[in-house]
Amino acid sequence: MARRSKSRQIALQMLYQTDLNPDIGMNSIREMIAERMKDPDLRSFAWSLFGGVMECRAELDERIQAVAQNWRISRMAATDRSVLRLGAFELLKTDTPPRVVIDEAIELAKKFGNAQSAQFVNGVLDQLIPNKHNRPKEPPKPDTNGGE
Repeated sequence: MARRSKSRQIALQMLYQTDLNPDIGMNSIREMIAERMKDPDLRSFAWSLFGGVMECRAELDERIQAVAQNWRISRMAATDRSVLRLGAFELLKTDTPPRVVIDEAIELAKKFGNAQSAQFVNGVLDQLIPNKHNRPKEPPKPDTNGGE
């Protein structure tokens, strides 16, 4: 597993924990991340993802709810909800390329969700890609003059 993927997985697990147990303290979360991540940079990345989602959670839920047709955030599976929050945070609040964010979220949904989770997560996050990233870059045109 790629190093940053492991950080995302740990952040997801902590988001899931706090979703199911809102009374868990942030010190406990920080300790659990530290137990699972020995590399300080990766631990910091996991914590920044977790903390960012928690800080922006109301905004993220609103954005997710706006594009998740016929789904209330409260009715989504806790795992899917956590994956969507994490993916939405990275899409909207970081400079991680959208394709990376969505690929990582799909993999997390496959690993921790049900059979339909990956498709659901993909569909919702695809609608959250900021416009400036939504247009694929055109590939360079081949040189038809033989390089002259």
